[in-house]
Amino acid sequence: MSVTAMDLVAEAKQKITEITTETAKSKLAGNPILDVREPAEFAAGHLPGAINIPRGVLEFKITSDPLLQNQQDKEIIVYCQTGGRSALATEALHKIGYVKAVSMAGGFKEWSEKGYDVD
Repeated sequence: MSVTAMDLVAEAKQKITEITTETAKSKLAGNPILDVREPAEFAAGHLPGAINIPRGVLEFKITSDPLLQNQQDKEIIVYCQTGGRSALATEALHKIGYVKAVSMAGGFKEWSEKGYDVD
């Protein structure tokens, strides 16, 4: 039996911690913010101070980013457009040692709809 992308997201969400946009907003200072959307999405707007590493290359690029290497002991806030890619990315980060990574439920879409700051 095959599974869908949404099945994978649902499974990932059972294994990770999701935080609300409100909680993410309160934690912006002092925590790395990781945007796993594509570069064009990031260029159109992103959370203040976010680092962009697309989901498709995350495992290959995270240790080469100077702001994220050796940050396995930090809570990294991960987000995408609506929360699916960030759930998958957070699960992958846990597997490679970033066990405090959390996914922002609702993603950039919800963040923007609430009128929070965007760069």
